[in-house]
Amino acid sequence: MKNPHHSSSSKGFTLIELLVVIAIIGTLAAAGFSVGPAIINSAKKTSGMATASAIAMAVEQYYTEYAALPADSDSVSTDTQLDSTTNGIGTLNILAGEDVNGQNPRKIRFLSVKQAKNGIDGAVYTGNSISKIVDPFGEPYFIRLDYDYDEVLRFTPNGSTAVTLRGRRVAVHSLGVKKNGTPTAKTLIKTW
Repeated sequence: MKNPHHSSSSKGFTLIELLVVIAIIGTLAAAGFSVGPAIINSAKKTSGMATASAIAMAVEQYYTEYAALPADSDSVSTDTQLDSTTNGIGTLNILAGEDVNGQNPRKIRFLSVKQAKNGIDGAVYTGNSISKIVDPFGEPYFIRLDYDYDEVLRFTPNGSTAVTLRGRRVAVHSLGVKKNGTPTAKTLIKTW
C-alpha cells in the first residue's frame, strides 16, 4: 500500500535549503577574502625578516672573523646607512664571499640569501655578484653599520621615528610597504 503523503519527488533539496547553503558559502568566502591580504602581508614580512636577519648575522660573523666591519671603501669612520640596491652593494658582495679591496681575503661566504623571483624578495645577481637585495615589496633594505665602533646606532628608519640602539654594530630594516605606501613603525621589517 502506498502512502499518499509521501511522493517520490522529495529526494531533492528544497529551495530554502539551497538558499541557506548558498548564503553560508557566500559568508565563508567573504570572510576568506577579507583575511587574505592580511595573511599575504604577514607572510611577506616574515620572509623579509628572514633576509634582514641573514644580513645582520653575516655582518656579525664577519666582525667575529676579521675584528672589523665590512666596508667597500677605506674612508668610512662614522655610522653609515647603506642601501641594498645602491651604495651597499660592495659591502654585500664582501659578505657574500668576494674579496673587494682586500676586505675578505679568505673569501669566506658569510651571507647567503635566496635568489629573487621576478626581481623581488631576495638577491638579484649579475654573474656571480649581487647587484641588489630587495624585500618582498620590491624595496631596498637599509643596513646601518657602527663604523665609529662605539656600539651606538642612531637613525630614523621611517623618516619620523628616531631610534637609538645601544650595544649594536648593525641594524637592518626595510620599510615593509610598496614605494607608494606610507611606512610606519608598525610596517617596518627590522632586526631590533
